[in-house]
Amino acid sequence: MSNLSREDVAHVAMLARIQLEEHELDTLAGQLDQIVGWVGQVNEVAAADVPPMSHPLPLVNVTRPDEVRPSLSAEQALANAPDPEDGRFGVPRILDEE
Repeated sequence: MSNLSREDVAHVAMLARIQLEEHELDTLAGQLDQIVGWVGQVNEVAAADVPPMSHPLPLVNVTRPDEVRPSLSAEQALANAPDPEDGRFGVPRILDEE
């Protein structure tokens, strides 16, 4: 069982750089004590045969497989480019570097 005091809450608030009023310390001490108690209840329920998981729902990767497929040749890709240069797309210079 946890018994968080207002001094504990004030210490955590100081570490988090949160300024709390005096009346907030008492309120938050009670609320945080409840939260710690609930977390303790969850730990009691967790069984050794239940594997840890990052998400309660099964997630499936929606990306496609990385497979080589036919695509445009360099000449086909540059066919409609306004300013091709040495087999590449020509773009306006944005930096003063050579």
